[in-house]
Amino acid sequence: MPYPDRHAYPDRFYPVVDSVAWVARLALLGVGTIQLRAKNLSESDALQTIMDALEIIRGTTAKLVVNDYWRAAIIAKAEHLHLGQEDLAGADLKAIRAAGLTLGISTHDDEELATALRAKPDYIALGPIFPTTLKSMRFAPQGIAKITEWKQRIGNIPLVAIGGIQLEQAREIFAAGADSIAVVSDVTQNAEPDARVRAWLGLKAEAA
Repeated sequence: MPYPDRHAYPDRFYPVVDSVAWVARLALLGVGTIQLRAKNLSESDALQTIMDALEIIRGTTAKLVVNDYWRAAIIAKAEHLHLGQEDLAGADLKAIRAAGLTLGISTHDDEELATALRAKPDYIALGPIFPTTLKSMRFAPQGIAKITEWKQRIGNIPLVAIGGIQLEQAREIFAAGADSIAVVSDVTQNAEPDARVRAWLGLKAEAA
């Protein structure tokens, strides 16, 4: 089943981090949606990492989104999952839904969007919007106009924009049709990450 309040998930500010320490830091700052994207873990390490992160956010308002490790997410009783296209191809969607997990899916082109929509996701992510050096991308930057096009095509499904986005560009991204902005380097590589997070949260409050 979709998340009960689709407009509240994912939050407009949606940081993506690679460690439990970052999850803890963001949860304490009041971030509502946090994606844990820790790559190249064994299934056992992934399960422990997810369980640690879930324990860390217990008692906070944060929602943890598990990237990739759907089997471990089910065992750990996580509530939210994000899959890339490669992960989606090998995932058991029936088991994911039976476990009550929400599902977000990455897209980069028309074919991937069609694949994602067949999975009836709780949100669609589009990226990279701008150039990013954090990961090797086989897709060129999408640009802001693509956000408007994608939103028109997916209708009421929340649209998450990701890839090289900084706080100063957020208003333009939201105006183009994004419901949420996934942020990586603008937080994790910022000289003052806590202050940056508070600024993002201030923008979210301003929009509300």
